[in-house]
Amino acid sequence: MRRDVYQAIADPNRRAIINLLAGNKLTLNGVADHFDVSRPAISKHVKILTECGLIVIKQQGRERYCEADLKALSEVSTWVDQYKAFWTEKLDALGRFLENEKIQEANSSVHPDSYRDQIPRVGKSEGKFHGTKSKFQG
Repeated sequence: MRRDVYQAIADPNRRAIINLLAGNKLTLNGVADHFDVSRPAISKHVKILTECGLIVIKQQGRERYCEADLKALSEVSTWVDQYKAFWTEKLDALGRFLENEKIQEANSSVHPDSYRDQIPRVGKSEGKFHGTKSKFQG
């Protein structure tokens, strides 16, 4: 099965392993010590990360050390950048639209509150209804 970098970063444990190894060179046991999952589970994650090219395992004496090789993440960065540009353009357009709406509202001479005095009042005042005669009025 061919693995790609997106599979590697899909799992939170693998992302944590990448973060851990980005600044440190550790043995497999050293990596496993940082997690609450079994050593075989960590080995499986490390294998997937190795197949994706995000980790390199080097033998030094009796120990096998894991190192991060983050060049493969450039593929993800390129992919994200195209959507970043798309959304930046869309959000900038929304900002311009909202700013124009704000300016138009400020320049408008008619405000919703200015209609309040023109609306006929309906309600009781001194026992009479405005604009109508009550059958009880004599």
